[in-house]
Order: sequence, then structure tokens, then C-alpha cells
Amino acid sequence: MITLALGLGIAAGSCKKDEKKTDTPVSTAKTKYIVASTPIASTGVADYLLTTDKLTEGSITTLGNGKEQDGTYRYYITHKNRFFSLLYGQGNPGAVTTYNLSGSGELTKVSDFQSETVQVFNTVNDDVLLIKVPRSGNESASMYRINADQSQIVGEAQVNIVQLAGNGERAHFTWATQVGNKVYAPYMSIKGVSPDVFGTSFPDSSWVAVFSYPDLKLEKVIRDNRTGSIGAYFNNGLTQIENGDAYAFSPASATLSGKANGTKPSAIIRIKSGTTEFDQSYFFNVQEKSGGHHIYRSTYFGNGKFLLQMYGDANALTGMNKLAIADVNAQTFTWVTGAPADVALSATSRNTITSDDKQTVYIGLNSTAEGSYVYSVDVNTAKATRGLKVEGGKITAICKLTY
Repeated sequence: MITLALGLGIAAGSCKKDEKKTDTPVSTAKTKYIVASTPIASTGVADYLLTTDKLTEGSITTLGNGKEQDGTYRYYITHKNRFFSLLYGQGNPGAVTTYNLSGSGELTKVSDFQSETVQVFNTVNDDVLLIKVPRSGNESASMYRINADQSQIVGEAQVNIVQLAGNGERAHFTWATQVGNKVYAPYMSIKGVSPDVFGTSFPDSSWVAVFSYPDLKLEKVIRDNRTGSIGAYFNNGLTQIENGDAYAFSPASATLSGKANGTKPSAIIRIKSGTTEFDQSYFFNVQEKSGGHHIYRSTYFGNGKFLLQMYGDANALTGMNKLAIADVNAQTFTWVTGAPADVALSATSRNTITSDDKQTVYIGLNSTAEGSYVYSVDVNTAKATRGLKVEGGKITAICKLTY
């Protein structure tokens, strides 16, 4: 086994049981929000990590504040109350920097080490699962399972992505999601050959590879042909909700030689709990219900409701960011009001967070006219409200830790 100095810790607590009554423990943990912001007119700095107690008001700035993150691109994930900052090395090894909060709420570096540059990263049980997906050349995707309790790589596997695709192209994983006791990894089919590396001749199909866990053995592929591939590059498109059902979001965004070539609508399809097939009785045609708009990205509120980021132009993969709320149970679609209209899809935060009561999603929107703000989107009113202002940079991620 290869030991990595991840600095991951597990906070253990205990309580005594009174024979006559049982008290409900009251959490005394405080919340601190981490806002990653790309500084304006800086080179060699991916982001500054800023901390705040509130997202609904006030302002913070990158000027003279925050933890500097080097490189060009950084991606973030939290697990075990730790914050991971992953450098995307564009084919080269990338640094992984781990932080936690001190007793006073200060963001503190725990470790800094080199790893493979990966395109997929998510939490599974007590692990952080990383997947390196080559877009050309090497035909094998590498999967690494890092156990947070032991701070070690305790499992590694490879899968031949050309054989997995089985159509002369290659499978390119868009993400990996824990569903029950397995890992479901949606993928898109890509040519993997210059000059049209991400182009495909198979735009109208959906695929999800099912892996056992923790041994990461490929068990089967779930297929469908009513919409396009699930998710997109660095864009998760599969979420399991409370009742165990998994919902798959397709932007139907495939291209060939730089032009959209899909014929199926952007839609949501379902894998019922306990099954490994798409439910043929369920098809949520989001493109139709939205008046022609494609899904870009989704965040789960809870109770079957999702915040959707949509392509602003109807029947096209272009346009500014538009927000909507979709109820996958009722198959309803509602546009969100109150958000600025001049925010590019690339100018929205990659990480969003949901409130503990599942009523609000917090998202960073970088408006050309208004500046960079955290907006809170209310699930009941479908209204976005401007909150925390971030000065000196553009918001790329919002996360939270407790201390």
C-alpha cells in the first residue's frame, strides 16, 4: 500500500445513556463557508480561498486575504470535514492540498502532496474515489480509492475504456456517484483523436458503467437511447435521492466537428432503487417543458427537487446562464426569477451548497454588470436573492466546514 499524508482525521464523540431518559445531543459545531475566488489580473494563481460566516450579506475580498492556490485550475471537494484542493495539471501530476478548520475557525493546511491529475473525484463511503480518464493514447482509465481513516491508497483498478465503449470510440467518464453499495459512473462516447477529440458519432445514447465497491470491478453497463449521454466533462449528471432512486440528467450536448449532432431532447431519466436498468416508464423531457432549453448542470435541494442551470438560448448549446427548479417526482419545471441575466455558464461557481433544511441552494454568479455575488435560491418561491459580495475576483466554488 502507498501511504499518502492526507491528514484526514475522524472526529469521534461519545455520550452516556441515562437509564431513565435519553437526551438528544445538541450540536455545538459552528459553520464556516469557504469561497474560492479567481483573482482579477493575476498570473500563476488559480484561486484564493476566503472564509466567511454568512453567505446572505456583507462582502469579502481577495485583496490581502485568503489562502493562495497556485496553478491555472483548481477543483474542490469536502469529505470527513476536510477540504481538498486539487490542482488540474493538464496531463501532468497535480498537487492536492488538504485543509481543515482550527478551533477558532481558521482555515489551516493539513497536507500538500502530489497525485495523478484526475478528471473525476467524489466521495464513496469513507473514501475519496479518483479516476484518471485519458482522452487519447492510453486506453485505460485508472481508479484510485483513498481510505480516509487510514490515509492510504487501499485500492486501485483499471478499466479499458475502448473496450467499454465497444463502438470504435472510447468511454470518457463524466463523473462517479455512489448508488447503494456500488459506484455508477456515467460516460460519454468520444473519438479521442485530434482534431475532434471530444466529437462523437454516437450522440443519442446514455451509458452508465456499474462498478462493485470496494474492489472496483466492472459489473455491467446500463444503456438507453431516449436522450444523450449523462452529464458532461467535469459535470456530474447522476444523483441518488432519498428513496434510493437515481436520476440521470442529459444535456444532449454531443458534437461532431464542432457542431451539435444530437437528435434527442435534453431530459432526465431514472434508475429505480434496487435495479440496474433505466426505468422505461419514466422520461422527463426538460427541453420540451422549458421551451427548448438544454440542461447544463444540476444541484440537488432534496425531496426530489433540483436547481438546474440551463443554456440560455432555446434549442442550442449557447447562451447565458438561466436558473430553474425541476421536481423529478411531479415532472414540473419552473424558471427562477431574480438572477442577473448577463452571467455566462462558465462564470458560475462549480461548487454549490444546499442548506441543511433543503430549502435553499447557494450559488456564485459572476455578473459582468453587477460583479460577483453569492445568490440564494429558494426552492418554494423559485426566487434568487443576492447576498455576499466577493470583491477582487470571480467566484469559482462555495463549500462549507464545521469547527
